[in-house]
Amino acid sequence: MPKRESMIERIRDDGRFDVAIIGGGATGLGAAVDASLRGYRVALVEARDFASGTSSRSTKLVHGGVRYLARGEIHLVREALHERGVLEQNAPTLVNDRAFLVPAYSGFGRFYYGLGLKVYDWLAGPRNAIPSRIVDRDRALELVPTLKREGLKGGVVYHDGQFDDSRLAIELMRSLVDDLNGIAVNYLQVIRLIKQEGLTRGLIAVDRETGEELSIRAHAVVNATGVGVDGIRALDDPDSKPLLEPSQGSHLVIDSEFLPGRTAIMIPKTSDGRVLFAIPWLGKVVVGTTDTPVAAIDPEPKPLADEVSFLLDHLAQTLDRAPSKTDVKSAFAGLRPLLGNHNGESTAKLSREHVIETSQSGLITITGGKWTTYRVMGEDAIDRAIEVAGLPRRPSRSESFAIGPRRSKHPSTTVFHDSSSSDQTRADSPHDARDRAYRDIDRATINRLLAEDPSLADPIVPGLSYRLFEISLAARFELARTVEDALARRTRALFLDARGAADAAPKVAAILARELGRDQAWQADQIRVFRDLSRNYVLT
Repeated sequence: MPKRESMIERIRDDGRFDVAIIGGGATGLGAAVDASLRGYRVALVEARDFASGTSSRSTKLVHGGVRYLARGEIHLVREALHERGVLEQNAPTLVNDRAFLVPAYSGFGRFYYGLGLKVYDWLAGPRNAIPSRIVDRDRALELVPTLKREGLKGGVVYHDGQFDDSRLAIELMRSLVDDLNGIAVNYLQVIRLIKQEGLTRGLIAVDRETGEELSIRAHAVVNATGVGVDGIRALDDPDSKPLLEPSQGSHLVIDSEFLPGRTAIMIPKTSDGRVLFAIPWLGKVVVGTTDTPVAAIDPEPKPLADEVSFLLDHLAQTLDRAPSKTDVKSAFAGLRPLLGNHNGESTAKLSREHVIETSQSGLITITGGKWTTYRVMGEDAIDRAIEVAGLPRRPSRSESFAIGPRRSKHPSTTVFHDSSSSDQTRADSPHDARDRAYRDIDRATINRLLAEDPSLADPIVPGLSYRLFEISLAARFELARTVEDALARRTRALFLDARGAADAAPKVAAILARELGRDQAWQADQIRVFRDLSRNYVLT
């Protein structure tokens, strides 16, 4: 991968592109890959780190959205289920099938949920490999032995996709830079837009590491900054009215003893009318989510006390032994960029569809949507860029573009299944799943690193599968610039064990300092900043 400095040099030397994209989350990366595949010259800038906002704080699902089906949003569900199939096909080492049990405590509930999930199967079409099925009480307890037993009548098993959100984002970035010759630079913050005869024709961004201002000229500029889109729109037009009415979704991470095995739970009805998930993920269990309106955009949102109580209370109603606050290994929150009507309606009722707005100056803003539909959002944004900027028309090729290493190249891949073939699921162990994510060039580097320093095979955090050599890889191949980058997104240590990640900060800072040429003062500052951040992930 070209180093960050070499990509900045390319901007300095030329600085002229077909499309400039602001935002390195799911939508921005999807748009950049789509544009590059069409043969356009692309530069993407991100004010913080790739997927540092909402795109690393999802419920880790690639899904159509069972709740949207209940609300009658058939188009959204059908589109998302199609994109689920596309992702499973294009990124088989990054997206796994996961079985979900919907427990039923009445005979009618079992029938009702079973019927709804058959509709879900039907909407997925031929890509739905494993159909849903009704199970009796004994089978439900085999799949989830920690379920509350009193009154349990059985349930419904259905299948959806699961992924590591920030890992997919990093692989999209690597595809853009390594395979498609695009430019993607983190810690470049847009401070103003370049106007030419009243039209947006580029941007000025400041390098947050050096203070240097860089000019990127482009025929089209796409604002894909998630919950930050209104800020960029204000740079274009200070009188623009807000598009968004954001909401917060919070999650808890607990040990797998509370949900042993490989089957997730979907709680079909909560007190606020949502559904709730408890899902095995990277050796832990992620529980979520909430839908809480927020008045201001916080780059580091923190779960609220009421949200934590809401999640724990609903687990207590479903599990025989429920976790308490002291059992929570990490707690995190993300902000949804929901399209608002600003009339006080509950954010849970606001649409999850995406929208594209073109300002009078030609700034293209795309927002809304969700991770599952990132690719089609990117495609739609570039279609609009072609129209607005008069670029030569070229069809999208992203629907068949492979992302990340291919499964066939990695014979270590393990496929697990339980005693019933209809419940089969590719639920890899954390170590196998992470091992598959390395590209061949990384593997050669790993061998050299371990030959020079065998201690780099030691765990980053005891009890997690990540190893210290991954910090070197993150710096060399994945543009990790900070301890947070390495422990929150290149690995998921902060999300899996916040206290353990804080303890690991000094050794991670030392490795990064060696890779990036930083001094002791930088290391000390990084340790302090990361430990301050990690407190947001610890319940007190």
